[in-house]
Amino acid sequence: MSDAWKLWEGEIVHGKFQLVHYLGGSERSSVFLTERRDGDRLVKAAIKIIPTASGDGELQLLRWQQATELSHPHLLPLYETGRFELQGLPFVYAVMECAEENLAQILPERALTPAETREMLTSVLDVLAYLHGKDLVHGNIKPANIMASGDQLKVSSDDLRRAGEKMDGPGSLGAYDAPELARDPLANSPAMSQAGDVWSLGMTLVEALTQNLPIVRTSEQQDPLYPQSLPEPFLDIARHCLLRRPEGRWTIAQITARLEERASTAQVQPLPPRVQAPVPSPPRQRFVQPPMLSAKARSYVTPVAIAFGLALAVLLVGSKLLRHHSDSSQASPGAEQQSVSRATGQSAPSPQKNLTKPYTPGVTGEKRNSKAPVPVPALLHPGTMREEETDTVARVPVGSAVRGEVAYKAMPEVLQSARNSIQGKLKVSVKVNVDRSGNVEDAELESRGPSKYFARAALQAAQEWKFKPAKVDGRGVLSTWILRFEFTRAGTTIVPVQEMP
Repeated sequence: MSDAWKLWEGEIVHGKFQLVHYLGGSERSSVFLTERRDGDRLVKAAIKIIPTASGDGELQLLRWQQATELSHPHLLPLYETGRFELQGLPFVYAVMECAEENLAQILPERALTPAETREMLTSVLDVLAYLHGKDLVHGNIKPANIMASGDQLKVSSDDLRRAGEKMDGPGSLGAYDAPELARDPLANSPAMSQAGDVWSLGMTLVEALTQNLPIVRTSEQQDPLYPQSLPEPFLDIARHCLLRRPEGRWTIAQITARLEERASTAQVQPLPPRVQAPVPSPPRQRFVQPPMLSAKARSYVTPVAIAFGLALAVLLVGSKLLRHHSDSSQASPGAEQQSVSRATGQSAPSPQKNLTKPYTPGVTGEKRNSKAPVPVPALLHPGTMREEETDTVARVPVGSAVRGEVAYKAMPEVLQSARNSIQGKLKVSVKVNVDRSGNVEDAELESRGPSKYFARAALQAAQEWKFKPAKVDGRGVLSTWILRFEFTRAGTTIVPVQEMP
């Protein structure tokens, strides 16, 4: 029947929704472009219609009605539902927001970059945490149901159901469906579960990075095959999502913790490596920032530096020598931190985002490696606290000063569909604190602009910048820069301004 749906273009649903253009569908349902009234104007919308037997369809209408009561920034809203008849056949319908494109349209052309994958995964995890917290399951996570609407990634909401609810019928197992849903057609229909959403998410994740689905083996004892060359943390997440035993899969909270690299090794145990799948994976470049001192190590350096400075002052009895010593003190290298730009993913075991609490929209920077320095507020610039009691020269440099320079500029990468939503110019300002070696120690939004999506992209890019450090009397000193991002439909420009020293 899917080919026949297109013949219905031009028909009117419920006397007010015209089926303007056929967008896609299956034997069971179809989606058309339509228009709905929003105040005094007509706006584009999508309408899904499902044929029903006489007197049937109440359960589907109930599910849709529950979906209209949900509110989440990454969940595609449903506006109206109802019944109608067309050419003597009974149908139910749901009118929803019309997205510009979906992930299934992008993947045939190219795989997502690790940064795009992180953005996608973060949005989907937010939605699933919200739904699972309400004892709901999505039931149909796949690329076609992950969409771009304006500057937001959104997940479909027309297939939601209660956890434990039975499937509508035996049917055939879809490419993204969990293996436990494949049951004997003569037996009772299997129940939908939150673990099933996790499996579907793992299948989608691998496909987004490789343009190929994992190979699901027929043996009930074997997990799927997929490339072991996937960048971390995505490889580890895929391993824990694509386990045949539902009870062994990670929860949404554990996946989020791993993505943000905040889970402890006790909470997130790595799985042994599997056989490499014969699926090609596009080459990816990785930009690795120089090692930095861990936050814990900093806490030990502070009292040692103070004690050493006092002892040196007593021995040399000279404030000038004391200043010379404190200026030359530098943090030693620590753990490695990977970029979160469009060129790579991050890795390190980790525990969890604010997904069990009610969703509160906001823009935050990407979490650093669990071994990397904990970001410090701008008012307490790293390094100033440990030197404050022994020397103020490092904070307010004097003498012969040389301004810093930009050594590496990381450009934010955004979806073209998001750029197309820009009217004129969109401006974001990010303040970065730079250490004596020219590495960005922390970054914060100074002016986030009207879009969380572009603010987050700017913040992530700013964390990857590298500088030739400012110098006073030939020694590198701390500095602060303002990076002014300007997004347009044509591209992005960035103007760096050194504020201090």
